[in-house]
Amino acid sequence: MAIKTKHLGKPSRIPASPEKADLDRVPNPHADTHYVARFTAPEFTALCPITGQPDFAILVIDYVPDRWLVESKSLKLFLASFRNHGAFHEDCTVGIGKRLVERLKPRWLRIGGYWYPRGGMPIDVFWQHGALPEGAWAPDQGVPPYRGRG
Repeated sequence: MAIKTKHLGKPSRIPASPEKADLDRVPNPHADTHYVARFTAPEFTALCPITGQPDFAILVIDYVPDRWLVESKSLKLFLASFRNHGAFHEDCTVGIGKRLVERLKPRWLRIGGYWYPRGGMPIDVFWQHGALPEGAWAPDQGVPPYRGRG
């Protein structure tokens, strides 16, 4: 089976916006097994839609694939496309989760957006699609609550 992807093994540029980003997918070789795949983006960046100032977050994406896996290079490019995109924390986090669900149709997906403070207050955003299948293990996302310098 030939795998057709736009980015894998080819030179690629960061998309101009999340809407223009392509999320490639590849067949899941273990579609008969419930397992969790995790992607962590420790340096996620977007722009405040009001001030244009940068916002920073740690994103943790866990999913139980069905027929499809997200191709990691396309996911990195998709996430990087937010660098010059203005959106609130909630919109970025939930929008990323929904886009992955739309493209992959996973059995389960959760995303945690652990945003660094702006205006003295961090905002953490969590979204989940479906229920974790029996027999699948999803560990804690491992990002402690923001505690400042102490």
